[in-house]
Amino acid sequence: MTVSLPLVLVLGIVAWAAIKFLGIRLWVAVVIALFGFLLSQTFLAPAIESGTRTGVDVVNDAND
Repeated sequence: MTVSLPLVLVLGIVAWAAIKFLGIRLWVAVVIALFGFLLSQTFLAPAIESGTRTGVDVVNDAND
């Protein structure tokens, strides 16, 4: 059986856990999220997308 979770959902859960259990302040999480949105509009976006896809592929291949 294959279970598929959107990466945004996984990152949201990680952010919630960091705020809840690690004591990260909410404003810090918001600033990091805004930085991610701004970074997606730069020349680094294709490299970040490629790296993310490679990481997801590695995790998916490890589970096969």
